[in-house]
Amino acid sequence: MSSAVIELNDHISGLNSTATTRETSQSGVGTETQTPHEFSLPAADTGKDAWLFLAACWLVEALVWGFGFSFGVFQDYYSSHLPFQGAGNIAVVGTTTLGIMYILTPFVIAFSRVRPRWARWFTLSGLVAASLTIALSSLATTAAQLVATQGVLFGIGGCFAYCPSILYIDEWFARRKGMAYGIMWSAAGFGGAILPLLLEALLAAYGFRTALRVWATVLFLLAVPLSYFIRPRLPLPSAGAATSGWRNLNTIKNMRQVISGRRLLLYQFANVVQATGYFLPGVYLPSYARTAFGASAMLAALTVLLVNIAATVSSVVLGSMTDKLPATTCLVLSGVGASVAVLALWGLASTLAGVYAFCVLYGLFAGGYTSIWPGIMRETTASPPRRESEQEGEQIDAYVDPSLVFGWLCAGRGVGNVVSGPLSSLLIHSRPWLGQAIGGYGSGYGSLIVYTGISAVVGGSAFFWRRLGML
Repeated sequence: MSSAVIELNDHISGLNSTATTRETSQSGVGTETQTPHEFSLPAADTGKDAWLFLAACWLVEALVWGFGFSFGVFQDYYSSHLPFQGAGNIAVVGTTTLGIMYILTPFVIAFSRVRPRWARWFTLSGLVAASLTIALSSLATTAAQLVATQGVLFGIGGCFAYCPSILYIDEWFARRKGMAYGIMWSAAGFGGAILPLLLEALLAAYGFRTALRVWATVLFLLAVPLSYFIRPRLPLPSAGAATSGWRNLNTIKNMRQVISGRRLLLYQFANVVQATGYFLPGVYLPSYARTAFGASAMLAALTVLLVNIAATVSSVVLGSMTDKLPATTCLVLSGVGASVAVLALWGLASTLAGVYAFCVLYGLFAGGYTSIWPGIMRETTASPPRRESEQEGEQIDAYVDPSLVFGWLCAGRGVGNVVSGPLSSLLIHSRPWLGQAIGGYGSGYGSLIVYTGISAVVGGSAFFWRRLGML
């Protein structure tokens, strides 16, 4: 068995404290010598190094995804201030940022597996690139320039900065993997709650050009220290073996087999549908609070802050639950709880206090949905497909990389995020049921509320498919 397989087995279990590498002679054709080397590896799941790694991942998540989820502040400013006032495609900037980070993730992860030595520097280069594009966006004078810089280029840089966290978290955490993912992903909710307040203060005091330059400086100054701690636990392969191990394992081909399998397709279907509805409350709750209850700008913005704060708690709780419970159980809890919150509280709420109660419960149940992904990754890669060795004619297990499953789920969520924009416009276009029903159902947002509740239930449908023997 090659050393790459040994290292990957250590990667999966996180329990071994030694790794074996193969040194290939460059002087002969195909001549190989097996030389074992023992490495003193830092402990997985515990210890200073593991927690410093997780803390650095948390900060990158807050900086990259938290900024993406804070675009509503910029959208409000751009729409009401020159030179962008009256531009019709300002909203595209925010959806472009998140959509690119979601959809690009599986490609960056696959490229990182092919070039693992390059991936070690992706956090540094990604944050530096993101800071430069934000600084460049401060010079924009048209909405198209904002889409290109703050949207497209920041999304690319942010994705490269974020992906090493996903690559290496499997090495640093084994028994407590779900908890680690939950803590890391809680940063997006935290960033989505805190960064809007800070950015809004900067925008009000100094305008968008200075605010963006301050943010670019923060990203640039944090790039080096964060990239130092976001590093692999296992030794990187030698330069000559950087690609051979992954080519021998045929990782991408095996991933195609998993993607085409019924199990992951069902999980992905639920994931995409849940995403098409999940983002709608965050987009429309402030305007709903203003139109339905005459709330001030601060009280209207509080709706989104409550959802994001509750989502921070949800990410940690649901992530920890996936270490002990099947993914389907966690999914149905999230889906049914979120659906009840939407249909019973938002739909029937007749006061602003009732809407706030909905925001808390919705964040608690729906906000941690992605923290259940480690359970899906574990279940879909537990029994890898078998392939036949062309060289030896023997049947061997083909390794399936869990991080590629994560990338596939992330891409699906990106598709749902992109679809949710035009879908929501259709749902509220004619203001259905306005004045003809009680509570939120008669506010003109009724069809949007119903769809959000239904999509949440579909997000947990894997539980029922398992009961029917389809999983």
